[in-house]
Amino acid sequence: MNIVIAPDSFKGSLTAQEVGLAIERGVKRANSNSVTRIIPMADGGEGTMSCLVDGTQGRFVSAVVQDPLGREIDSGFGILGDGRTAVIEMAMSSGLYLIGEQERNPLKTTTYGFGQLIKSALDEGCRSFILAVGGSATNDGGAGMLQALGVELLDAEGQQIGYGGGCLEKVVDIRITGLDPRIAESHFTVACDVDNPFIGPNGASVVFGPQKGASAEMVEQLDQNLKHFADVIERVRGVAIHLLPGTGAAGGLSGGIVAFLNGVLESGVSIVTRVTGLDEAVKEADLVFTGEGQVDYQTVHGKTPFGVARVARAHNVPVIVLAGSIGKGIDNLYEHGVSAVVSIVNRPMTLEEAMKQTASLLEEAAEQMMRIVRL
Repeated sequence: MNIVIAPDSFKGSLTAQEVGLAIERGVKRANSNSVTRIIPMADGGEGTMSCLVDGTQGRFVSAVVQDPLGREIDSGFGILGDGRTAVIEMAMSSGLYLIGEQERNPLKTTTYGFGQLIKSALDEGCRSFILAVGGSATNDGGAGMLQALGVELLDAEGQQIGYGGGCLEKVVDIRITGLDPRIAESHFTVACDVDNPFIGPNGASVVFGPQKGASAEMVEQLDQNLKHFADVIERVRGVAIHLLPGTGAAGGLSGGIVAFLNGVLESGVSIVTRVTGLDEAVKEADLVFTGEGQVDYQTVHGKTPFGVARVARAHNVPVIVLAGSIGKGIDNLYEHGVSAVVSIVNRPMTLEEAMKQTASLLEEAAEQMMRIVRL
């Protein structure tokens, strides 16, 4: 059998590549004659950079940037095998995981470090960018990123405003004369798996602000500040991002990318599918394995198993999803190309135990599924 293994990472346990290798071992135990191909996948969030770099034989570049609170940290980005396309995960500079729970405050956190990574990639000669914006600790509409790239966000006294979503209310003018000229030579694609607008009841602040440490009062202030920022952007740039679907991703960062970098928003899993050549591989397959740590009603909204199944369905290839945990609402997946969803947990165990044993659990589950398939 010709089998394509295209999983996402199991967050906190294994990378997508490691998941693929574990599934492959199980497949080979059940059928040593199987021809397997591992294609690491991601949906635009954590792991996107690694899977694209691994999938195209690219390389990683280190960089020192500022974290969400302005402290210097070691970070980096990927360059694909073509040598000119950069893949940047904003979480590696402006991510929630970089700060402690007590430090979470989207009035203060900034995307400045993300702008520094873009600048570093420009220095490496990259002019095509894939920007993965999941896992943000920020709600500044991309203001910090713009400041790092040379944009001046000026207050009533003509001074540059400070950092964080709490300072956006001070913006009265935006000068782009200092914007890095190499931006005009570049193309930016945002890996975005949400359709939330910049502002409003479904916008960046209301939907995502609380998980970043925002109280109810802060959420209201942040939303008003983003509205004010969007008003100034519309006046200066002639682009209305207020209610544009997807611009609310990463605390409005996607909106800033659209307005100032002419960014294009695209489903993260669609980008990964295209870059890794998944479609061509699936055409020749008899079976596809995919998987993710949690599979539930949200999976059908652009998560990796859904994206893989959609590709496989076009070629009438069955898909088995291996999941660490199965939640409610998975029935919709069967209407989009998924043949079966199987939990890898084989006995009662704690989450901690399961995460420590993910590789062996995946291997065992893949072996058992292959034995059933052979029947």
